[in-house]
Amino acid sequence: MRRILLSIVKILISAALLYFSLRKINLYDLATRINVGSLGWIVLAIAATFLQIFVGVLRWREISAECGAPIETRQAMRFNLIGAFFNQTLPSSIGGDAVRLWLVARAGAGWRAATYSIFVDRAVGLIALAIIIVASLPWSYQLITDPHGRSALLLVDFAALAGGVGFLVLGMLPWAWLKRWWGTHHLHACSVIANRVIFSWDRGPKIAVLSVLVHVLAVVVAWCVVQSIAAPVVFSQIFQLIPPVMLITLLPISIAGWGVREATMGLAFGYAGLMANEGVNVSLLFGAVSFLVGAIGGLVWVFSAEKATQGAPTIGSPNRMA
Repeated sequence: MRRILLSIVKILISAALLYFSLRKINLYDLATRINVGSLGWIVLAIAATFLQIFVGVLRWREISAECGAPIETRQAMRFNLIGAFFNQTLPSSIGGDAVRLWLVARAGAGWRAATYSIFVDRAVGLIALAIIIVASLPWSYQLITDPHGRSALLLVDFAALAGGVGFLVLGMLPWAWLKRWWGTHHLHACSVIANRVIFSWDRGPKIAVLSVLVHVLAVVVAWCVVQSIAAPVVFSQIFQLIPPVMLITLLPISIAGWGVREATMGLAFGYAGLMANEGVNVSLLFGAVSFLVGAIGGLVWVFSAEKATQGAPTIGSPNRMA
C-alpha cells in the first residue's frame, strides 16, 4: 500500500510540474517548427543516446568486474537498454537500475555483487557529474547572472559533491565497526570498491574518461534537439545548463524525470537570460528522444530470454561476494 501511495505521489508531482511548465509554451508552435530537416537532428539525438548507453555499458563492465559480477559487453548492452525502458515506465528516474540489478543477479552474479555493481556505477556517475559542474562554474557564473540562479546552482552541485566525497571518504576510514554494523556494512563495502576503481592505475583513467563522455553525450543529445527546432541557443550555453538539470532530474520524485526536467530546464534557461519557454521545448523533445530509445529497450525486453525464462543464468558461474 505504501509503494502504491508513493507512486501516486510521484505521478501527481510529474503532472503538476508538467502543467505549470506547459503553460509557458505553445505546443502548436512547437509542432510547426518540426519539419523534415528536424527529423535528421532527432535521428542524430537518438544515435547519440544509444552511444551514451554503450559508453555507460563500458564503464559498468569495469565496475562490475571489480564487484565480482563480470558481464559481457553484449549482455550488458541488452540489460542497459532494458533498464532504459523501465526508466520510462517505473515511478522514478532511476527505476531501470532496480531492473538491471534483478537481471544481473538472476543471471548468476548473486544479489550482493549485482547490487554493489549498480550502486557503485551510479555513485561514480554522480561524482563525475558534480565534478563537471564544479569545473565549469567560472563560465556558468558568466552565463547565469541572476543571484537566485547562482545560489541554486552552488547549493545543488556542492550538495552532490559533498555527498560523493563523503561516500569515498567512508571507504578510507579505518574504523572496524563500519564493516560490522548493519547500517554501514554494505555502504562501506561499496565505498571501498569505488575507491579501488577510481584510484586504480589500471581502471581509474578509463573510468574517468568514460564517465565524462557519458555526460558530454547528454549535452550532445540536447544540442541535437536544439538544432531540430532552431532554438536561439549556442553549444556552450547548453554545455553549462544541461549537467545541472540532469543532476536535479536524478531525484526520484517523478515519473522518468518528467515534470522535474521541464520545470528545471525552464528555470535554468530563464536564469541564463534565455527564453524559459525554449528551455521547456528542449526538455520535452529531450524526453521524447529518451522515450523512443526506451521503447526500443522495451522491444529488447519483450523478446529477451530473461523475460521468457524468468532469468535463466547466463553470466558464467555464480560469484557471490563475501
